[in-house]
Amino acid sequence: MDERRINPIFIGHGSPINAIKRGRFSGFLGAYAASIPKPRAILVISAHWQTEGIRITASASPRQIYDFYGFPDELYALKYAPPGSPELAREISAEIPELALDETRGIDHAGWAVAKHLYPDQDVPLLELSLDYTKREREHYELGKRLAPFADRGVLVIGSGNLVHNLRESSFDDEARPFPWALAADEWFAERIARDEDRELIEYRDCMSGWQRALPTDEHYLPFLYILAMRRISGGARAVYEEIQNGSVSMRSVEMV
Repeated sequence: MDERRINPIFIGHGSPINAIKRGRFSGFLGAYAASIPKPRAILVISAHWQTEGIRITASASPRQIYDFYGFPDELYALKYAPPGSPELAREISAEIPELALDETRGIDHAGWAVAKHLYPDQDVPLLELSLDYTKREREHYELGKRLAPFADRGVLVIGSGNLVHNLRESSFDDEARPFPWALAADEWFAERIARDEDRELIEYRDCMSGWQRALPTDEHYLPFLYILAMRRISGGARAVYEEIQNGSVSMRSVEMV
């Protein structure tokens, strides 16, 4: 095995409040970072950056984007802005020529709210990749395969979204019990991930009963397909965290070996 290899991971990021909340999830992220080699950089496939065409952040100092509203002042006062890596952005773009460099775009909370718990010292460069809204699920999956070699070059590739994400039915109670339909959807995904059923996961709209309620929109799910495509061996998907927050948001996080 390549000693520089860092397994890609899908992380359920949930509410922005997780950036300042201390609990099981933040503890998991800190412990996970301590368990893996320190990466050359982090590349986040973000649920919160949708574009026509594919883009990657290419600024040496990307700004921190507070892409939410209505939260406590403490969250807006949080500063987490590690460096970017124009060199890595160019390296990735050289191998995926249709990927455009974006020198003005910053990092949204799908990136910084997760990385903040992984590497609080802000000493690991952080980049983001956008979701091309003109692509179908299979195309996102195939693009994930093309990104896979960077996991062998010391880059921690993170898909940041949620497997079940229905804010319209969320509870404001952080301790709310999982809604039965959300639990069933999360289990549906877990079972198919464990069985390497990539086709069903890609074509979930045709294979999953009740997907409309679990995923009213797809932007939080698509980052998972990139990470799924990076699995190297049969049975190589490992659930590293499980929780449903606010009744309707799966925080399930999956590492690909």
